[in-house]
Amino acid sequence: MLRFPTTTVKASASGLMLWYQTLLPTLLPFTILANILISSGYFLYLGGFFYRFLHFVYPINQTTVFPLVAGLLFGFPLGSKITADLIKQQELSVEEGNILICISNSFSPAFISSYFIKNSLEAPKLTFLCFFILYLPPLVFGYFKLHTCKNGSLLSSQTKKTASRFQLNFKIIDTGILNGFETLTKLGGYIMLFSILAAFIMKFPIKNPVLKVLSIGVLEATTGIHAATFLPSFPVKFCIMILFTAFGGLSGVAQTASMIKETKLSLRYYVTHKLLFAGISTLLAGLITYLY
Repeated sequence: MLRFPTTTVKASASGLMLWYQTLLPTLLPFTILANILISSGYFLYLGGFFYRFLHFVYPINQTTVFPLVAGLLFGFPLGSKITADLIKQQELSVEEGNILICISNSFSPAFISSYFIKNSLEAPKLTFLCFFILYLPPLVFGYFKLHTCKNGSLLSSQTKKTASRFQLNFKIIDTGILNGFETLTKLGGYIMLFSILAAFIMKFPIKNPVLKVLSIGVLEATTGIHAATFLPSFPVKFCIMILFTAFGGLSGVAQTASMIKETKLSLRYYVTHKLLFAGISTLLAGLITYLY
């Protein structure tokens, strides 16, 4: 950093601008809302609403449905944070939590459709196909794994919660807001640090452009997706972007570790399955580009 101060400052600014312009406005409101819903207990009402429609097609219960749906809709890393918060409140078992963070701790549909498909890949016609490739492996995995603990939820063994369980006051709202800013500040720090590392890799004398892009994307997914836009071959570009989006990069692993550090959730279990899903999604992308 002292040897290349200009590179460090530019990379730091780039990472922080990505955080400020993309992640902060999209994740902060949902983070605050999730904190309030969990602390007040009203997540059970919301989960019950979705449970009525989804339990026919997916092996969920009234506790697992909220982190599953909220994680998928709100996006990474809220899937892991919501799951960790529910485990701390003894609403979920660790077994359920390990499965849920593998399913729901992914980039949100909004991020995929805007940053990945529209801005980087520039192929809006492939939106549905990309959703299918990215979400199918974890959802299929979750379908079979959640069957094994469907009846093992802590909620199912508890007596019916009383009305006093549900409360909403300004203290809960204040705590939710502060916790939301704390979470997003951590994410900004991780993105900045890994953006600097990615910028240093760009200086390495790697002649193969694909190898250089892979080195960047393994560190930080969003930076890697942007770097992949300059590759000339669309099939190669498409497969590499799918790989980065499905895995999330080492920056994503570090952010997830920060979210679950106060629980017994297994980071090794999470990383192993994320790599597996990323490999399957990349193979699907390669097969589809080969056929068409």
